[in-house]
Amino acid sequence: MNPQAKLIFATSLLMGTTITISSNHWILAWTGLEINTLAILPLISKSHHPRAIEAATKYFLVQAAASALVLFSSMTNAWHTGQWDITQLTHPTSCLILTSAIAMKLGLAPFHFWFPEVLQGSPLTTGLLLSTAMKFPPITLLYMTSQSLNSALLTTMAILSAALGGWMGLNQTQTRKILAFSSISHLGWMAIIITYSPKLALLNFYLYTLMTAAAFLTLNSMKVLKLSTLMTSWSKTPTLSAMLLLTLLSLAGLPPLTGFLPKWLIIEELTKQEMAPTATIISLLSLLSLFFYLRLAYCSTITLPPHTTNHMKRWHTNKPVNASIAILTTLSIMLLPISPIILTIM
Repeated sequence: MNPQAKLIFATSLLMGTTITISSNHWILAWTGLEINTLAILPLISKSHHPRAIEAATKYFLVQAAASALVLFSSMTNAWHTGQWDITQLTHPTSCLILTSAIAMKLGLAPFHFWFPEVLQGSPLTTGLLLSTAMKFPPITLLYMTSQSLNSALLTTMAILSAALGGWMGLNQTQTRKILAFSSISHLGWMAIIITYSPKLALLNFYLYTLMTAAAFLTLNSMKVLKLSTLMTSWSKTPTLSAMLLLTLLSLAGLPPLTGFLPKWLIIEELTKQEMAPTATIISLLSLLSLFFYLRLAYCSTITLPPHTTNHMKRWHTNKPVNASIAILTTLSIMLLPISPIILTIM
């Protein structure tokens, strides 16, 4: 893909996201979401591989259906209340339709089936965009309408996402699919808290973006798409493999790493809301995802594979590590001690 085309698509993505997150009117927010969808499609299908074309088609169909539902919910609300303002979504039916539409856009269970397939058909850099930047506008819409959303529906979806994200990721061997299921279970944690503490859901999203970006860029730098390739990467980039181990454990939410902070705060907030059983269930379900993170971490730092692999050992490279990987990895490991400062900013 030539640089001019890349620049146009990147600018469109930025513009679409900016329009959605800064708008007060439903039609404007919908326009931003559409620009985003159309800008990411060429980036998904740029390799012209049948799997990439299939991924782009699936993505387009799901996003088009979700956008139609967003429009439908806002029109229903305007019909009943005369309001097009995003924060004035008060009609119960409109709230339910909007929650379903945003769940489809994000890939929340039970509308999650498209996400692993689309991620598997995309390059790692596009996969990073799909997992982070493309989820920002829908999360913002949830944030703005959080006062009027149905808590019971979101809690059910959240627990379902945490369960399915952990359970379906257990037997995966492709790194992109594992990161897709990881994203689904993280979205569960965001959805469960959005009606009680929207700022906490946003903090969770920011930290998730940091850690996922570090993981995706590290895997992209090491050219790893499968677990079998990951097993032999230690000989090529030993330091990067060790850092990937810590990033993955941070994604799993183990103390004393950054990923523990949002989980800890969410459990605390749920307990304050007298939802201790729900907090217990979602914490236990996160153990499922911990298993596949540990599996990835084990594969990334293993020095002798448990069985004979067909891969040649890679030559050790002295190529300097990208500065963005270094910064993101540091942030996704070491932010827990400064959590009081983060909370005062939020």
